[in-house]
Amino acid sequence: MRRRLINSTLAVVLVVIGVFGVSLVIVEARTISAAAQESVDVEALRLVSIVDSRLFGGEPVNPDILAEQSGAKRYALIEIPGRPPMEIGERPQGSVIRGTATGERGETVTVEVSRSTITSEVGRTLLIICAVALLAALAAVGLAVRQANRLTSPLTDLAETAERLGSGDPRPRHKRYGVPELDRVADVLDGSAERIARMLTAERRLAADASHQLRTPLTALSMRLEEVALADDLDTVKEEATIALTQVERLTDVVQRLLTNSRDPRTGSAVAFDLDEVIKQQIEEWMPAYRSAGRALVHSGKQGMRAVGTPGAVAQVLAALIENSLMHGGGTVALRTRVTGNQSVIEVTDEGPGVPADLGARIFERAVSGRSSTGIGLAVARDLAEADGGRLELLKEHPPVFALFLSREVRGRARERERPVR
Repeated sequence: MRRRLINSTLAVVLVVIGVFGVSLVIVEARTISAAAQESVDVEALRLVSIVDSRLFGGEPVNPDILAEQSGAKRYALIEIPGRPPMEIGERPQGSVIRGTATGERGETVTVEVSRSTITSEVGRTLLIICAVALLAALAAVGLAVRQANRLTSPLTDLAETAERLGSGDPRPRHKRYGVPELDRVADVLDGSAERIARMLTAERRLAADASHQLRTPLTALSMRLEEVALADDLDTVKEEATIALTQVERLTDVVQRLLTNSRDPRTGSAVAFDLDEVIKQQIEEWMPAYRSAGRALVHSGKQGMRAVGTPGAVAQVLAALIENSLMHGGGTVALRTRVTGNQSVIEVTDEGPGVPADLGARIFERAVSGRSSTGIGLAVARDLAEADGGRLELLKEHPPVFALFLSREVRGRARERERPVR
């Protein structure tokens, strides 16, 4: 493309130089010829006027006197009636330009100059025009090379950007070239790079969230199936199988929730639900793990509250908080329910060392963890809470108190009881 741009630009310039150069040579040749003819005509008139004045005064007329008085350097033929012709200078050979003038006493003066002088002058003019044309052609080549580089270099950059996008490197370059069409292509490529980066980030986030969120339900389901395999009593098998089926339904809900959030994190299916049922289900699911660790999991606070949200999402948030206390906390883990204004609040606290001061403000950021965990659980939990219109906050660092705020629905005049559950 670079060579084509240079060749096309040079061809246009050469055509323009050729057309204007030939026209200029023709015009200059005619101008030089006309100037030469006018010059010999003027010199003939001057000589004839000198001859008239000398004849009128009775003065002698001869070639030497006329040459000295007129300063003529060209050939001139003076013809006076009754006298022999007189010549001034050397007569030119070949083709000549001739100028003739007639005086008042019938005398005739003819001035001649060789056309070779005109030809030489036209030749000098032609050389000057050719030199200018050559300089113009060289300047055109320089400009063509510069313009070609200005156009082809951005195209090379854009091709490299497209190749990087195809190889999986979605970083936008934000480089512009001062050419509107090329800048438009660069804008489109940068926009595509940003969209690809967002898609890759969403895919990686979905994979990380799925591996974290599915780990606990799969572990619990595996434990139930082991209980079924070891049980001999049919009633026990049925009970464990029922619980396993419930956990499968929860696992399906987790998967559906992850897929929904990956498409649009704001998408939710908030409904009014019984908060006690979700808390009870989580305590039953996590109690075996706490017993194995020699720790307690308790529930206290108001009973009979109804909240607005997605039960499955609330269960996942509570699971993340309970698991976080199991892994990073210590002692008894307490779930407390209370009401503040028009919101239902579930607090999760333990007797462990708490959240380090340097992590308090960043505890909900991804990949932020006080230990060797993934740092994903609390970030996912906050996203789930916000998707249902609620919020998840760290109220206190020592001892740690996490609070889930949900919109509250009051059921008529039902009394809310407060009792501890173990």
